[in-house]
Amino acid sequence: MFYHLFVPLADDHIFFNVFRYTTFRTAWALMTALGFCYLVFPSFIQWMNNRKMEQIIRTDGPQEHIENKLGTPTMGGVPMLAGITLSALLWCRLDQWSVWVCLIVLLGYGLIGFVDDWKKVMEKSTDGLAGRWKIVGQLIFGVLPFAWAYQTGRMNAVFQLPFFKAGVDFGNLWEGAPPSLGWLYLALVLFILVGASNAVNLTDGLDGLAIGPVMTSAGTYGILAYVAGNTNFSTYLAVEYVAGASELTVLCMAVVGAGLGFLWYNSYPAQIFMGDVGSLALGGLLAALAVVTKHEVLLALVGGIFVLETVSVIVQVVSFKTTGKRVFAMAPIHHHYEKRGWSEPKIIVRFWIISILLALVALTTLKLR
Repeated sequence: MFYHLFVPLADDHIFFNVFRYTTFRTAWALMTALGFCYLVFPSFIQWMNNRKMEQIIRTDGPQEHIENKLGTPTMGGVPMLAGITLSALLWCRLDQWSVWVCLIVLLGYGLIGFVDDWKKVMEKSTDGLAGRWKIVGQLIFGVLPFAWAYQTGRMNAVFQLPFFKAGVDFGNLWEGAPPSLGWLYLALVLFILVGASNAVNLTDGLDGLAIGPVMTSAGTYGILAYVAGNTNFSTYLAVEYVAGASELTVLCMAVVGAGLGFLWYNSYPAQIFMGDVGSLALGGLLAALAVVTKHEVLLALVGGIFVLETVSVIVQVVSFKTTGKRVFAMAPIHHHYEKRGWSEPKIIVRFWIISILLALVALTTLKLR
């Protein structure tokens, strides 16, 4: 909004020229989201405590969780999403389709998570929203924005691969392929959205564990978005150019800012938990960022922690159903290390370190083509 309000005044007042620059608006988007969350969370935590809106702890989880985390309020994703949305609306260019698509995914997936959290809190159960309805909601809020973007020609069906200069165009996989084949790419997009959102949800099991890699991933995609939206950088690095993608850098830094504000109250021992409203929304947003910037495959590397957590659950389930034996002491894998005697802060920090290293490796792929 500020871009549209102040840039027209730049010809008369040179000061307003700063609003043209993505870097300036990026910095203030981070500060706005951070300040909003830092100021709002104390009242929100108090409000949730007064109404006993607390996280329902699994009885089959680690005993330490039952003893130490019982009574901690949940749904901390609500102020986070509010801060991210407010910051994006203030500092992003609102004439860019990519911003709106990502915001729709963020808020749509957040709505699904909110319903899930609300049912858990009201019914005092860990069941929440049925899994099939979660998937249906994720598909709907994934189909609508991206189908619109593809149908209107704002998004193409090119699938960029790391280490290769040319991407795979689903709209023209072979000579004479029907144009409708590009809709196969949309199916791939939905898979990424559902997979990423649920992966972040699985990771959100320790104080600050999920938000660290989320911030690292968002910061990484902020860089990738800036590269994809800049003709000079995208040409030099041989990545797919996406008009207006650089505005997503502003949104990404709003996520980092909101994450820092949340982490102030979510660091061990947590005063509030993110809840599904936060984890599903942020996971969906990361997937949307990966799709819009044409770095879908890199999400598996940038968000390697989320992949590890998901794979650990899959391996555990498959192993138990086929052999009756468990590979891990408990899944997801962060609980395995708890069972092995690692302290919660040690697990969290080490997972953060791994996340940062994976992000740095992912960024090096820009030059290795």
